[in-house]
Amino acid sequence: MQWEERPHKRLNPLINEWVLVSPHRLKRPWQGKVEDLPEETRPAHDPTCYLCPGNVRAGGHVNPAYEETFVFDNDFAALLPEGEDGEFNQDDLLVARTERGICRVICFSPRHDLTLARMDLEAVEGVVDAWTEQFAELGARPEIRYVQIFENRGALMGCSNPHPHGQIWATQTVPTEAEKEDRAQREWYKKNSSTMLGDYLERELAAGERLVCRNAHWVALVPFWAKWPFETIVIPARPVADMNQLSSEERGALADVLQQLTIRYDNLFRISFPYSMGFHQAPTDGGNYSHWHMHAHFYPPLLRSATVQKFMVGFEMLGWPQRDITPETAAARLREVSGIHYSAGKTGGVSK
Repeated sequence: MQWEERPHKRLNPLINEWVLVSPHRLKRPWQGKVEDLPEETRPAHDPTCYLCPGNVRAGGHVNPAYEETFVFDNDFAALLPEGEDGEFNQDDLLVARTERGICRVICFSPRHDLTLARMDLEAVEGVVDAWTEQFAELGARPEIRYVQIFENRGALMGCSNPHPHGQIWATQTVPTEAEKEDRAQREWYKKNSSTMLGDYLERELAAGERLVCRNAHWVALVPFWAKWPFETIVIPARPVADMNQLSSEERGALADVLQQLTIRYDNLFRISFPYSMGFHQAPTDGGNYSHWHMHAHFYPPLLRSATVQKFMVGFEMLGWPQRDITPETAAARLREVSGIHYSAGKTGGVSK
């Protein structure tokens, strides 16, 4: 079977769902929508940006003159910590329940013109430390069962402000995607006495064809079941359940592999690469989660160039996800680009 030529499906064991792979479709001409994605040029401080140091936020609060990372409760949070509990149920067909939680914003840098890819390693380490502190603090709250750390990068992914920042949502309930991963990992551990991603990583390291970059403690690769064009997963070599279990050396190594990966993303099409990224970690309710192996997902929409994107539509929304470029080809393209940011040496290049 010529997997690079013939349509086939691949199983994502983390959520037990299939992805349709159609590599032969890359031969078709593209006549879809082409977006204009000019190179971003931004000042180090934007007086109109509600995330820059010293500026007034949209909710009326004034940011401190922060010099590293800065975390605050979202002024327009999707979840609220207070409120009356309630439930509506009409014949198990119309069902609603209240959901409380906490939503925070984390500014990665005071510099308006940077991204994770353009920050220096020490600054990215500060972001990882802030994520870890927030996970520990929010996860310790008795009403919180799950802490979701994520970043939407670029207007294509719905990011309303280009200032380098991410979000943290802490919820009463384990969200759907994390719950599916929890179930699959638990079943695997019960059968094999080892973590699913630990066993998966062993096979990927042996094969090598889907690896993008790595260091002593972390590996970034295009997963065998990837559904986004240049989707990647970042996995720790040691099977830890969450950031609380990482050593200081492992946190530093996480910063390193995130920098390596995001630089390669930018270098692929020589733009500030758009993506949605998030960490999946064990629930924080005090249960036994020895089956969990924390990881981060990157979901970027760019397909062939900076002007050709691919989102989930049509059959992908109604049937199952489908991709044209194979994970092996995507990984090779990411590996082949330089690990030094294309803007290095220019104004607005890699900096603190």
